[in-house]
Order: sequence, then structure tokens, then C-alpha cells
Amino acid sequence: MAEGMLRVALGTTHYRVERPWGEIDPGRALVSDVVCDSRGHVFVLLRHDSTLDPDLPAVIELAPDGRRLAAWGGEAIADGHMLTCGPDDRLYVADRDAHEIIVFDRNGRRAGGLGARHRPDAPFNHPSGVAVAPSGTVYVADGYGASRVHRFAADGTPLGTWGVPGDGPGQFATPHAVHLTDEGRVLVADRENDRVQCFTAEGGFLAAWRGFARPMDIFVDAAGNVLVSDQVPRLALLAPNGTLLGRCRPVLNGAHGIWGDPAGRLYLAELSPSRLTRLVPID
Repeated sequence: MAEGMLRVALGTTHYRVERPWGEIDPGRALVSDVVCDSRGHVFVLLRHDSTLDPDLPAVIELAPDGRRLAAWGGEAIADGHMLTCGPDDRLYVADRDAHEIIVFDRNGRRAGGLGARHRPDAPFNHPSGVAVAPSGTVYVADGYGASRVHRFAADGTPLGTWGVPGDGPGQFATPHAVHLTDEGRVLVADRENDRVQCFTAEGGFLAAWRGFARPMDIFVDAAGNVLVSDQVPRLALLAPNGTLLGRCRPVLNGAHGIWGDPAGRLYLAELSPSRLTRLVPID
């Protein structure tokens, strides 16, 4: 191991910590989330105040080696909170304060959306996160002004909503992020309730996994294991049934967003300091 190299472990896997990673240069913006597409390109979502900095880009595209390829979205995204990559490599951005989910093609052109822009409760009230199933079904964590999860067909047809304020099964304080398992289960980071809730595809309650301090984001790896970041700050690895397999502290103040690539590398979006951290598996 190189002198001074940071190293963390999640279960039996050790990682080299690379930070800051990628040619991002966020300036006055905050690194809010990160995803990878099927080519291994890394898309970094930047959050900024569009009333003060309307010309700042909202999305940075990086090559697999971290080179900056493109920057776009500042004129289209008011308050990018989280994003995901769909099965067709389209990007879905939760534009929190515009009350909309915006769909972009891989070149940054708007390709559609859900919700009525700048109209709260139609149906979103400051949505926080979004996930897309292989079938194209879209799940939206409506987490800042509401306490619910919405489900839409691939063509945007509403399929149902669940959740009310509270701390019981199927209730939410702040549903901050949503992610799907290969089996179609829906995992929701119920942040202020310090738990991850697990549901069927239709919203039936299955389980609540605890042991987190304000969980922020969720990612499911190729083996079906679940990664959860929280504000301890900590990154936890869980088995598909929620059993804890390991924990580590790879960032200074917590990862607001998580994603992984096919090589097993993990990308962590940090708000403070604003940067991207990459974890690389090592022997």
C-alpha cells in the first residue's frame, strides 16, 4: 500500500479512497448527486441558487477516467437535488424547488418530464429523489414538502401514491431518496425517522431497517447488497435482507449521493467540502 493512501473496508472488500476525483470544479455550486450510465460515463449533479447564478451548469459529464466531457442544464434545472439513470441511459433529475422530475437524453437535451413545473402539489411538493425500473416505471420520493412516494408508468400515467407523515410502517418524515432492487422492491431513505423502509413494487410495506443517523441515499450493487450513506457520517453495506455486513467512513461530512459502476467502484457525492470521492476495490 502506498504511503499515506487512505483505505476503508466494507465487509470483505477493501477500497482505496480517491478524493477529490474528476474534473468538476463546482465553483459556488454544491455537488449533490452522482450516477453512471451504461458506458461508464459519470454524471455529477450540481446544486446552485438559480436566482443568483443562472448561468452555472447543473450537470457535469465525466469520462471513466475523470476527464470533463460536457457541462449543461443550468438553464433548465432550477434546484437539482438528486438524479438517476434509466434503462435507456436517459437521466431523470429531481428539480426540487421547481416541483418537477425532468428527463434528459444523454446529451443534455430535455426529453420529457413529470409534474407541473413551478406548481406545487401537481402532484409534487419539493420532490427529493427518483428511481426508474427496467420496465420504465418511475418512482418519486416526494420528500421535502410532502411525505409520500409516487409511482408512474413509463408513459407518465400515474399508478398510485403511498405515504403520510408519521413514524409508523409506510409513513415518512422525509423520504429523501428512493432506489429499486433487482427483485422490484422499493427502498426509501426515510431520513428524519433514521431508517430505510422496504416496500413491494405497489407500495406494500415489507420491513424497516434501522441503525442509521439520517440516511441520505441508497444504492444496490451487482450482488444485490445495499449501500446506505448517513450523517454519522458513515457508509453501510447491508445484505439483501437488511443484515449489516460492514461500515466505513470514506468521506468527511457524509455522502449526499451514491452510485456504483460495473467494475465495483463507488462514487460518493459530497456537499461539504463540495467534491466527488471515488472508492476503488483493492486486493
